[in-house]
Amino acid sequence: MIKACGNLNDVKQKVNSLLGYKVAVKVNLGRNKYAKFLGRVTAVYPSLFRISPLGDYTGKTTYSFQEMLCGTIFLSKAE
Repeated sequence: MIKACGNLNDVKQKVNSLLGYKVAVKVNLGRNKYAKFLGRVTAVYPSLFRISPLGDYTGKTTYSFQEMLCGTIFLSKAE
């Protein structure tokens, strides 16, 4: 079961603070499978945000804030 912990406004603020920065992305694909890639947050819209991959990642690159709130996607600032 996916549990929402936190606040949607906090998630939006975190993504807005990462706009334009290089980020490490970890995506939960289900059944203990994860995809990891480096990217850059290029656009933030009212209900979703877009990440442009810096490598050869070919999966989904547009995510909703709900996915981050529920723990399907994790973002952290890369160095």
